[in-house]
Amino acid sequence: MARKIKITADQVQMKAELNNSATADLIWEKLPIEGKVSTWGEEIYFPIPVNTGPENAVSVVEEGDITYWPEGKSFCIFFGETPASTVNEIKPASPVNLVGRLLGNPKDWLNVSEGSGITLEKAD
Repeated sequence: MARKIKITADQVQMKAELNNSATADLIWEKLPIEGKVSTWGEEIYFPIPVNTGPENAVSVVEEGDITYWPEGKSFCIFFGETPASTVNEIKPASPVNLVGRLLGNPKDWLNVSEGSGITLEKAD
């Protein structure tokens, strides 16, 4: 059964689907989670109460990927280029664990401001 979460920040509310990774399991167990948005280019990230190391970590992601950043103990939403990106590649600051995908338009996250409250919760 697919595990869906709802991510809410400012006027943006979007569902996402978690994958079957051990890191996604740890996030699922901690829901609901609240935080404050930090941005880095077209990436939102915020610390979460999960502490785990790299799991098949990747250094290039796709628009709409949601990840866990082991170095920063943070949940990340990628919706475009970061300052580390190159042509046709979205690069996180350092390798991240893929935990799922957004189920909406990733560009909607452009409407969320640095410092906004953000919530992750289980979706129906």
